[in-house]
Amino acid sequence: MRLPRASAKKRARIEIIPLIDIIFFLLATFVMVSISMIQNQGILVKLPTAVTGAGQERSASLTITVMENGDLYLDKEKIKSGDLMARLTALKKAGSIDKVIINGDKLADFEDIVSVLDGVRKIGIEQVAIQTKSPSLQPSS
Repeated sequence: MRLPRASAKKRARIEIIPLIDIIFFLLATFVMVSISMIQNQGILVKLPTAVTGAGQERSASLTITVMENGDLYLDKEKIKSGDLMARLTALKKAGSIDKVIINGDKLADFEDIVSVLDGVRKIGIEQVAIQTKSPSLQPSS
């Protein structure tokens, strides 16, 4: 019968399975936090597609959303069409906006979108963009 020696030491082991669990948890956490950090100022609508669309920086910009039924939203606040130009004029005088992004539903009336675009330009805001999505983002049928 062999007796273990007192000088024989057990080797330390690093268990890798709990380490992998922690790494996947951290990865999932970072993904969820980074997704929530994406700034979406407008209301969620079905955007029209455009192949030539280019990305825009959203610093000091204001989003105007035109819904399918003609409702207007200034960022995420519902606003009457008559009050829109007064609010934009006040924001322009305060110097808090540099550009406007028009976020229109693809089924919205074209006249509503053009009237918003025309009103924004009358106020003197020259940097106006119409938000679209890339055709590659459409689900394949």
